[in-house]
Amino acid sequence: MAVFAVVFALVARSVESAPAAPVVIASKIDTEGALLGQLIAATIEAQGLAVERRIGLGPTNIVRAAILAGQIDIYPEYTGNGALFFHREGDPDWKDAAKGYAEVAALDKAQNHLIWLAPAPADNTWVIAIRKDTAGFPPHPCVGDLAAYLKAGGRFRLAASAEFVESPAALPAFEAAYHFHLSGNQLLTLSGGNTAATLRAAAEGISGVNAAMAYGTDGAIAALGLEALCDDKHAQVVYAPAPLVREAVLDANPSIAPALDRVFATLTREVLQHLNARIAVDGEDARAVAGDYLKSLRLTQ
Repeated sequence: MAVFAVVFALVARSVESAPAAPVVIASKIDTEGALLGQLIAATIEAQGLAVERRIGLGPTNIVRAAILAGQIDIYPEYTGNGALFFHREGDPDWKDAAKGYAEVAALDKAQNHLIWLAPAPADNTWVIAIRKDTAGFPPHPCVGDLAAYLKAGGRFRLAASAEFVESPAALPAFEAAYHFHLSGNQLLTLSGGNTAATLRAAAEGISGVNAAMAYGTDGAIAALGLEALCDDKHAQVVYAPAPLVREAVLDANPSIAPALDRVFATLTREVLQHLNARIAVDGEDARAVAGDYLKSLRLTQ
């Protein structure tokens, strides 16, 4: 019996001293994905937990499959993608920030044991961005102001992707909600969906363009002297960024949720535009930008 007791004690001591498995943090391959992934990683490290970074793992389908398979533990996702994940594209709740978050959080917890932490007060959905020097718009303009501008005969030409022009959820949704229509000569349709090209066209006035298709938190919007029109009629699905984490990992590490909630609460559209610009426009490293930002909040050393 003494031998068994010694063996049991050694095994127990080995288990107690074994380091905890690192929290595996991933992100998608875009600029904002890298930024948010690095913010998540640095915040969790500040809780004294080991992390493994898989930043830039792949597009949405790859990262989603990885967390469902338990290959990663947490990554930044967008609430509006719940429409795609659960085949509920026709549900109007996705156009309401609070309702969309509540719906995707409930569905993912019940079906997949995935927990959506508190989202940022920002929206990375499709937007129309205009040059700030365009006359005839009030401060902080919305799409309704564009409709009035067009009705008054204002000069307007939009650079956009074919998807934005043709998809019922994109430009046609704006046109239906705000009662305007862009003719063919008011559009410069570019191949692909790269907002860097559409924003550059507007900033430089290429082919008479003075507006661009963009995403709400694109870093180049403000950097290029453009301004995103607010969507006060909620024509678009809301894509609020939030950490998505496996329930088992959160149960084992409960400090993760309040720490990330504090960080994401600060990520307004303007903050994300600024941080994204440091990476996409100024060429800074995403990990360094994330670390600097957390230090500015006094959340890390």
